[in-house]
Amino acid sequence: MSGRLLKKVLKEQEQQLQRPPRETEEEEEEEEELNGSRSEPPDSSVNPFYLLNEEDDADQEDDAEVADTLDVNISEEKPSGLESKVDVVSKSSNKSKKKKKKKGQDGSSTGADKADKPWDAVLETLFPAKAEAATAKAQCVPSVLRVDSKYLNAENELRRIFGSKVVKSFEKSNQAGSSRQIRGGRHGSGSHARRKTLLVTPSDYWDRWDGSLSMEFLETRDGYHYFRYMPSSSYGQAQSEFAAAKATHDLNGIAIILMHHHYHLDSLLTMAEYWKFAGDHQASADAIAKSLYALECAWHPMFTPFQGNCQLKFSHEINKPMFTTLFTHVKNMDRRGCHRSALEVCKLLLSLDSDDPMGALFCIDYLALRAEEYAWLEHFSESYKSDNSLWLFPNFSYSLAICRFYLEREESSKDSHVDSTKATANDLMKQALMLHPSVLKKLVAKVPLKDRVWTDIVKHAFFRSDQMGIPSLDHLINLYVERNYIIWRLPELQNLLRDAAKLVIETLETNRSDAKDWASVRKEAFSSEKNEYGHLLVSDFSDSVPSIPPEILQDFMVDPRMRGPVQNEDQVANPLGNGHAPRDVENRNALAVLFESMLPWVHYGDADGEEADRV
Repeated sequence: MSGRLLKKVLKEQEQQLQRPPRETEEEEEEEEELNGSRSEPPDSSVNPFYLLNEEDDADQEDDAEVADTLDVNISEEKPSGLESKVDVVSKSSNKSKKKKKKKGQDGSSTGADKADKPWDAVLETLFPAKAEAATAKAQCVPSVLRVDSKYLNAENELRRIFGSKVVKSFEKSNQAGSSRQIRGGRHGSGSHARRKTLLVTPSDYWDRWDGSLSMEFLETRDGYHYFRYMPSSSYGQAQSEFAAAKATHDLNGIAIILMHHHYHLDSLLTMAEYWKFAGDHQASADAIAKSLYALECAWHPMFTPFQGNCQLKFSHEINKPMFTTLFTHVKNMDRRGCHRSALEVCKLLLSLDSDDPMGALFCIDYLALRAEEYAWLEHFSESYKSDNSLWLFPNFSYSLAICRFYLEREESSKDSHVDSTKATANDLMKQALMLHPSVLKKLVAKVPLKDRVWTDIVKHAFFRSDQMGIPSLDHLINLYVERNYIIWRLPELQNLLRDAAKLVIETLETNRSDAKDWASVRKEAFSSEKNEYGHLLVSDFSDSVPSIPPEILQDFMVDPRMRGPVQNEDQVANPLGNGHAPRDVENRNALAVLFESMLPWVHYGDADGEEADRV
């Protein structure tokens, strides 16, 4: 509703309440004549388009007047059935201040009676039902998971870290190599306008988005909008071909699919896994970025995932590539040092499905610490699910202690008031050690911590065991140590951990019942006798990237769903169709030909066993 119309409605309401019960038709006619005379231009010789300009100016003037000084006062005696007094006054702007006359006897207002209310108060008066629905919806949306889109681009974060000049020189040095990599085949060489996306920036050599995916709106429930991806008929055909190639572990067949269906997600993810094991991390990251580009291009107009109010359930098979791609993209950005961008994508991943199928909850604390978002991490632990149960998980129990340590140091440096209601970093670290003591021994071995003091601490009976005997908890501890051990290489955090461990030992010597109490808490928090998090692989949370020598890749391929090497059949093909004629491929291994077709400057030998020669 425009400001002019809003002002008119409110003015009519006020006039109706202030008008005496008897009003003759003559008065109404006089008002109509007055209103009609106001709409006339001041001079008949004015340009005929003056009416249009006057209308626009009137709209702008009325909008400014209503936004700057809106004073509506309605008496409590309402013949029309209104039961509440409306008194809305907005803040005056610096540009213009207008004085209003006192109106009516009972409806007159003074400066002391005016209450500052935003525009929402006016809208609630006019549309109470819509206002209540919007309020209920806002309460359901977890604002702590809203994504700041300006931090999504990893290239922008690199520019903030290293400077624009360094990033530009790096891009120029890699420009020649990027142009030679035929990841899109000959189809990516044409010039065409590419859609602007937020998750990734499309490269020049990518193919045009083929529209093979779309998204449908399912329902709105509890303030959340539910969606699902929908494949086209051509995408379904590509999926059938992929299933056949997967059944025979035919990597050449998957490459042929990408030649005809450039944005088939499962094929792109498989090739990304292949390039990762081959050691070409740039090609692997490029395939993941291309998948994200396809997924974002298919978004529904109502799909607003950055607001945290959209659900894309993992239970739908067609939605699973979205989660796999986002999780892999988070790891790729983390390896590049773009921790803030990785944090925002991780928030997006966690918000899409409340069941958290990829385990984003067990790496989001690490990314927040690396991005130095300490205040956000504390707020997240208190707000997420609103039950303060996150501190029971090993990663949050230790990460919140680290978070409080850095926040205390910031407060002391700024000489600001320290919140006495919150536990100190030493207390939180002691709590974490009492709840999950086996973490200490694993950290000492993984970091590693070789000082004699750590040897003495680990020899204590309370820290001697590296297993808690609870399958779910032991698995989560392994995930935490594998993901977060690098943080503990900082000397100040080692001192924090050491002092807290000594304090735990002193406490147990005076009161041994504390250990039993914390054991009861562990047993109650992780009561299941099965590993509820067995689907989360420790290797997926590791910084180390396994690689396979090229000579082995010639005879083996890696299926990401089987998590291991499987035998491949030799076939003769130029799968990507990149315009390069294969040289004497009749007696050569198909994977060697495939790899050379994708990376033309790499040669892995001829059929007679010639050794690989890298240029």
